[in-house]
Amino acid sequence: MGRIIGIDYGQKRTGLAVTDPEQRIAGVLATVGSHEIYQFLEKYLAAEVVDGFVVGFPRDMKNRPSESAQFVQSFVKGLERKFPEIPVHWADERFTSKMAVQSMIMAGASKADRRNKENIDAVSAAIILESWLQMRMFKESH
Repeated sequence: MGRIIGIDYGQKRTGLAVTDPEQRIAGVLATVGSHEIYQFLEKYLAAEVVDGFVVGFPRDMKNRPSESAQFVQSFVKGLERKFPEIPVHWADERFTSKMAVQSMIMAGASKADRRNKENIDAVSAAIILESWLQMRMFKESH
């Protein structure tokens, strides 16, 4: 069984998370410049087996695609072209940045760490991935 990579794509930075090989737990992987994302993934995929990508889809409070959705959709098209053998799954990313900061507070992260947007992006990716794993587990049990 391969890992699943969670992606919180942004125009400047992209937060990445990854599961354990059994696909049970999501953890922070890295934050990379969005212009480097495909190169990073190529290197990662050369070293690890990956069964899927979970990409956070930005929506507004009325459940409509947000302004940044077009950039995420464009990124996913590139992801599907570059890695056609790996399925892409979507996950709602609303509130993940706020949840990331809250989880960092609960974990005892310093104010400087909580202000670092790279840290927030990576933790957001882990939250996106974890929520997708929980949804998948729920669907499989019903």
